[in-house]
Amino acid sequence: MSVDTARRIVLLRHAKADWPDVSDHERPLADRGRADASVAGRRLAGTGIPVDLALCSTSLRTRETWKLAVQELPQRPRTSYEERLYDATLGDLLALLNETPDEVNDLLLVGHNPGMHSLADALSGAGEGDTIGRMTRTGFPTAAFAVIVFDGSWKSLEHGVGKLVDFWSPHD
Repeated sequence: MSVDTARRIVLLRHAKADWPDVSDHERPLADRGRADASVAGRRLAGTGIPVDLALCSTSLRTRETWKLAVQELPQRPRTSYEERLYDATLGDLLALLNETPDEVNDLLLVGHNPGMHSLADALSGAGEGDTIGRMTRTGFPTAAFAVIVFDGSWKSLEHGVGKLVDFWSPHD
């Protein structure tokens, strides 16, 4: 695959979590979160993006979100649970993306805010229609996802090189 290939990144924020007396890392999904994760999976399936690789945070709420969302996809992508996605800064996320092998064309990250919103905002030098405005207004709520396209290798991915082509939230 050429490094000049158009690539897609899907940034999925975990669904609504509950607040039981456990560590933040072990917070489970709330009832609404379980419902929203399945809806997000169906909406993601509707985009037709054939995800090659999914990187999911190791937190319980992200793992539960992915488990419910992936059931709605026509094909289960290879999935890796990545500790660096938990509590990741924008710099951490960009470094992780830069490590992606070039044979991966369509990558999905399941993570947390503020990282997912910061990354979508940083990569999106342009937007299709009102995607950037909608993302800015909603603040990237739970179970929302953004789709960003860019040309080039993963190692060349940097601020402003992408275009936000889709932004979806379960409660728009």
